[in-house]
Amino acid sequence: MPTPILVLNCGSSSIKYQVIDVEDESRLASGLVQKIGLPDTSLEHTVDGTTNRMDQMVADHKQALELVVRAFEMYGPALSDVVAVGHRAVHGGQSFRAPVRIDDDVIEKLSELSPLAPLHNPPAIAGIEAAMSTLPDVPHVAVFDTAFFATLPAEAYTYAIDAEIAKKYAVRKYGFHGTSHKYVSERVAELLERPYDEVDQIVCHLGNGASISAIRGGVAVDTSMGLTPLQGLVMGTRSGDVDPGLHAYLSREAGMSVGEIDRLLNSRSGIAGLTGGSSDFRDLGTRVEAGDSAAKLAYDVYIHRLVSYIGSYLAILGGIDAITFTAGVGENDDAVRESVCDRLAPLGFLLDDEANRIRSKEPRRISQPDSPVQILVVPTNEELAMARETLKVISA
Repeated sequence: MPTPILVLNCGSSSIKYQVIDVEDESRLASGLVQKIGLPDTSLEHTVDGTTNRMDQMVADHKQALELVVRAFEMYGPALSDVVAVGHRAVHGGQSFRAPVRIDDDVIEKLSELSPLAPLHNPPAIAGIEAAMSTLPDVPHVAVFDTAFFATLPAEAYTYAIDAEIAKKYAVRKYGFHGTSHKYVSERVAELLERPYDEVDQIVCHLGNGASISAIRGGVAVDTSMGLTPLQGLVMGTRSGDVDPGLHAYLSREAGMSVGEIDRLLNSRSGIAGLTGGSSDFRDLGTRVEAGDSAAKLAYDVYIHRLVSYIGSYLAILGGIDAITFTAGVGENDDAVRESVCDRLAPLGFLLDDEANRIRSKEPRRISQPDSPVQILVVPTNEELAMARETLKVISA
């Protein structure tokens, strides 16, 4: 029996969506609404390989969802066949450790958690409310980026600050990209033809946002992102780890406000900040090949941080069966994978150079046959993972 599920990912000015039939895991439709609230709002709706564009100004997420419904009415497939709607919710705090059917109490709790994710939770709530108003006759489910990391042990999620302050303001490591890490790590076990709970592994989600996880027997025991998605690896525009004293120093010496420093670390740092240019790794590679010293330094800093985290998680896990690269950079940049594995070769990461250079959208092994650590590339599919989780909730 077909089980089409609409998956929504609402940003502050955008809505990404897919309809996925979870029975055969096929994608029936996908689309993107951009620039919500601006005069040049556009919607692109793709069905059967054909993309149709609609240009119409919408003021808010409710109007944007109404435009999405109109696109389905005009180009198909029928939304009346959808059995549920799955919503990406970035921050579940300590309240949500698993996907949950949405009701008024869930929305209220999401609102209470908004200070922990001020850029992500409010638009998600707006999208949820708009979708529930537009599609009131089907169940709606929230799938949380943080849920997979609810298993972190206290030694991993606790920051060494005043315990009372940490408790009062819910300050701890939460982790993000959890839907991707869960999906990819499960695929790794399938590819290795081993039970999920018998595989110790590291997953490197390397996109414009980047995170890494340590997973022992199917249970996440550490991850690089923390209270916010700013902690950890060097990213496209985000700094990752810096000295916490940086805020006080820049406030004192540069006269910068907390808001200005926050924008610096989130939007003007990382690869873009180090190079004074693009955060795109294709541009970075071109500049490195051309002998650009700033680009070379940015690349080296990126690899150094990534290798440092892998080494740390290798020690925490006491050895691993596999390491996997996923997301935009992880899936497509063979130079990054080569640089990482070359540095880790003495620890049993033996890369097959020829296999690594093959471009493919399929999951694949890129390690040498006798490599002690299996090295894989597994394309992530967060939308499919969300659809699966949504079906589990409505079937329970």
